[in-house]
Amino acid sequence: MIEFQHVFKSFGRGRNILADVNFGIAPGEFVFVSGPSGAGKSTLLKLVGGLEPASRGSVTVNGHRIDRLSARALPYLRRTVGLILQDAHLLFDRSAFDNVMLPLAVLGLDRATAATRARAAMEKVGLRGKEDLSPIELSGGEQQRLAIARAIVGRPAILIADEPTANLDHDSATRIMDVFRDFNQVGVTTLIASHDTGLMARYARRTLRIDAGRFDDIQGVQ
Repeated sequence: MIEFQHVFKSFGRGRNILADVNFGIAPGEFVFVSGPSGAGKSTLLKLVGGLEPASRGSVTVNGHRIDRLSARALPYLRRTVGLILQDAHLLFDRSAFDNVMLPLAVLGLDRATAATRARAAMEKVGLRGKEDLSPIELSGGEQQRLAIARAIVGRPAILIADEPTANLDHDSATRIMDVFRDFNQVGVTTLIASHDTGLMARYARRTLRIDAGRFDDIQGVQ
């Protein structure tokens, strides 16, 4: 499902953020990425999502080497990946509901089916009754949950989340992690970057740890 082979990533002539990273994630795995701030967790997720190219090495997702995909083919691969970044990239000129509807419009779903799925996704993340609000009217935590609803509504094969619970209280964080677990239990490959050791201890089956240039593959959580 996801494979890194001798992957290096640097920006400009700076040091390598990632250096000779090798791992594979099988379909249906639930994996955490851990490490201190600046270690490269976000960069690794962006490589998986096709948002950044590797400087060296190969990144394979769903059987496709990302560096060999054409500019036209890359968006189709991204549609199989639900990506939740720290910056939610919400559209503030549209309602919360329309933000969640957007990926389904790209997929070409009919309006009625899309609306049903969008409402279900918003309810799953605890935003029932917020459909008509603008994202600017939502709290920071609610905006994060809206971004999660938008990511899961298309039923992707892979879910990638960068610190998805960072702005949430404990109950909301637990609810969101349960959403990820539920999707994983029906076969969605899930990759989450987090520094919340409490959450990782509860949910982690496997952890990829990045720290000071070292890369460790750990069963469970360290």
